[in-house]
Amino acid sequence: MKLIIAIVQKEDAGRLQGAFAKEGIRATKLATSGGFLSEGNTTFLIGIDEKHVNQVLRVIKEESKGREEYLNPSIGLNGFDLSSQPVKVSVGGATCFVLPVEDFKQF
Repeated sequence: MKLIIAIVQKEDAGRLQGAFAKEGIRATKLATSGGFLSEGNTTFLIGIDEKHVNQVLRVIKEESKGREEYLNPSIGLNGFDLSSQPVKVSVGGATCFVLPVEDFKQF
């Protein structure tokens, strides 16, 4: 048994959740935040047999596409707003952790 922790950008979460349902993959969805842009993320917890790990990772990869967006950086210095030109950043995709599970109980 494995536990997959998949952190995706919230824009990809609905599409990924639908793909999980279509593939018969049960997942617990948590709203999370953080990262470089401090934007909303979604974390999925998936308990799965080891033989299905590659299937789950394939679905995550297919539905969590990376893309580029522009960020307007703003740096405060002694109360002054030093805005600069928009900066192109890569967002999206997924960060996944695959962990061994010693025991699993469902009540």
